[in-house]
Amino acid sequence: MTARIAAVPQAFTAALARAYRRCVTRSPARAGFTLIEVVVALALVAFSLTAIGAVVTTSARGTRSIEQHLALIETARIVAATLPKGDQSALDGLSEEILGHRWRIGLSPFMGSGIYSTPDSPWIPVTVVVQVRSPSGAVFGFETVRPQRRATQ
Repeated sequence: MTARIAAVPQAFTAALARAYRRCVTRSPARAGFTLIEVVVALALVAFSLTAIGAVVTTSARGTRSIEQHLALIETARIVAATLPKGDQSALDGLSEEILGHRWRIGLSPFMGSGIYSTPDSPWIPVTVVVQVRSPSGAVFGFETVRPQRRATQ
């Protein structure tokens, strides 16, 4: 049994020695790669570069989209933060432009389920709708409820 195990490494070593001699004694005319090996290697490199280019393009497009959306949200935050605290009835239909983004404010009576205005309250809930349109045409909007002082009669 041990002779059989010892014979395997000797046979393997002999085969490696024969393969090495064949490679070393190869003539210079037969050295190098075949044409098919070169074509396959070039195809693999081209495929890899194409895949890398697609990933980079997708990443750049996604980054640009996120930046535009963030600018749109920031403009909406600026508009909401600069709304006057006093009489809001003058805000209805107001529209302007900030940083290339067009914005518009709309006011409407608040219609909520389960919330009723009490007639003797000095405040009335008003729905404020802010819409912002970017130069590319994307639209972002939000609604909020603000109390408005009831008009005195």
